[in-house]
Order: sequence, then structure tokens, then C-alpha cells
Amino acid sequence: MHHSTYAFEDLSVTLSHPSVGQFVFQGTGLGSITFAMANDSSAHDVASDGSVMTSKIRAGNGTVTISVQQTSQANQFLRKMFNYLYTASSSEWAQISLMAESKVMGVTHTATNMSFQKKPDGAYQQTGQQISWAFLAGDLQEY
Repeated sequence: MHHSTYAFEDLSVTLSHPSVGQFVFQGTGLGSITFAMANDSSAHDVASDGSVMTSKIRAGNGTVTISVQQTSQANQFLRKMFNYLYTASSSEWAQISLMAESKVMGVTHTATNMSFQKKPDGAYQQTGQQISWAFLAGDLQEY
């Protein structure tokens, strides 16, 4: 019988921007990270006689969502990055890049030409919350 172990702490995530610097998410309030492709990889066209033509679609854009504790260093860095880029030249807006590597699983995700999709909602209540930062990625890859 095969046994395997998963640990979120084995994931290494680095977010970078040439003008803002980089942030390594390790023990800094990272709650989760999600990579989602924006487009289907395949499509069907059905003719009037019922024959199906399959199209292979090579589109590499998608979204990355990073959830962090609202009092964390990670959230502070993301707020600083958003605020800087919001007022900076538009040429800097989509220069964010990310690499997430899980050596245990043997998987690496890269995202380039990233930009903030929007500033996260502000939530305040009795207990602290996770804040979700959504990014659009012009190129999202998994190796």
C-alpha cells in the first residue's frame, strides 16, 4: 500500500514586482492560493448531421487568488503593492510575477503579466478574517 503526506508548509510562494520588490510567503499568514485557467482547453462544433469537430484551444491566461490573514505581513505587503501600482504609471500595472513550488508534489506554478483584478473587500467583525487578493495572469503555467 502506498502512503503519501501533504503539508501546506511545503509550498514555497514568491510574488515579485520590479519596482515594489518581492515577498516570500512562508509563515507570513498565507491561508490558501488558487490557480484557475480562464478558458477551456477544448471546444466542440456540432454539424447539422451530428458530426463533431473538436478544437484544441491553447490559451494560457487565468486567475490567481491569494488568501491571507488580515493582520499578516503578507496582507500588508499586498496592500502596499496595490497602493503603489494604483498610482504608478500604467506601464507598471501588469509586471507582477509569481512562482509557487511544491517540491513534495513535484509541481511548480508560474504566473506572469499579472495585475490586481480589484482591491479586496474590507471585512471587519468579531474575529479576524482571511482577505482574498485576486489577480489576472496573462500567462499561467503548471510544470
